[in-house]
Amino acid sequence: MQCRFCKTELENEFIDLINSPASNSFLSKEELNQPETYFPLKVYTCHKCFLVQVDEYKKSDAIFDSNYVYFSSYSTSWLAHAKRYTEMMTERFGYNEDSLVVEIASNDGYLLQYFHQKNIPVLGIEPTANTAAAAKEKGVESIVDFFSVALARELEKDGKKADLILGNNVLAHVPDILDFVGGIKIALKSDGVVTMEFPHLVQLIDNNQFDTIYHEHFSYLSFYTVKQIFESQGLQMFDVEEIPTHGGSLRIYAKHAGDTTKGISPNVAALLDKEIKRGINDLTYYSNFQQKAFNIKLDTVNFLIAQKKAKKKVAAYGAAAKGNTLLNYCGVKSDLIDFVVDANPHKQNKFMPASHIPVMNEQYLKDAKPDFVIILPWNLKDEIVEQLAYIKEWGGQFVIAIPALKIL
Repeated sequence: MQCRFCKTELENEFIDLINSPASNSFLSKEELNQPETYFPLKVYTCHKCFLVQVDEYKKSDAIFDSNYVYFSSYSTSWLAHAKRYTEMMTERFGYNEDSLVVEIASNDGYLLQYFHQKNIPVLGIEPTANTAAAAKEKGVESIVDFFSVALARELEKDGKKADLILGNNVLAHVPDILDFVGGIKIALKSDGVVTMEFPHLVQLIDNNQFDTIYHEHFSYLSFYTVKQIFESQGLQMFDVEEIPTHGGSLRIYAKHAGDTTKGISPNVAALLDKEIKRGINDLTYYSNFQQKAFNIKLDTVNFLIAQKKAKKKVAAYGAAAKGNTLLNYCGVKSDLIDFVVDANPHKQNKFMPASHIPVMNEQYLKDAKPDFVIILPWNLKDEIVEQLAYIKEWGGQFVIAIPALKIL
């Protein structure tokens, strides 16, 4: 296997989370009696460019199909984040009715709807037809396709060049990252801006966030490596922010290398220096992550077994992809966790892949009154604790497993 950026042969294993189905491959009741397809979930670190990556065992077009169940708009905190971004970017760069804002992986229009409300022309590019249909209902024009150099050239032929290209949590999802970034360069106006948000590899390592590893994520990204990737395609970083989403993410700002209209923020050198001091370009930094994950596995399984022995009822909240990684790595099934609650109706009345834990609505939680509720999307912990505060009325307690098992 070769590095998908620098083509160096990969020799250094970062972590092996063993085999599991794709994290969003939820099952119907009828499918429970059918075989599931499992794929290796092994991650490597490139010793040359330090891109952390999983091999493409499961093809992206099989993951992001017409039955994709992740809809961004079901998280109120994520909607608020999108709205704040829209306000900030409009104020900073002065987008108006003569601009074009393009979002790659626009999902159900959760973000572009806010630009649209300001009468700023928008275009979404989204490979999943069902989420794109939801975006169109919000007035967000959407192309159902994967973004690539080929699609960027088609847009160019149609006279569509973007003043702003944005992508939230998509850069890690693309198997051919060079083709993806190369397409951005083609689709961007000469004085245009690119912003991308993605979970920060430093947070993943420092806070044991191994559950953010799943087949949909082909790459795990540091600023050090992303800067190299963008520069290889003629794009230059001119600013970067550390933001709290998804347990700690980066928002990068890029421009054409020849664009002299934007100065380089001191944030760029500062974050690069911070990562290098942390050891981002030294293989030692990536060692021992397997053991950290294994410790969480032991603690989680021991906790669940202890509660079952004590005749306690355990549920979970949030049928998130990271939850599936955690449960499947731990080998947890529906005999240890009775059910999981999710606000997304597209997941309700289905079953989580591999674990076969049923996904229910919130009323089911109120009726069942579990003793413990494990918050699987720990990055939304505060939002969920506030929303489900009523479980304390019957003595219920919240639990998180990342970065360490803790009863809240």
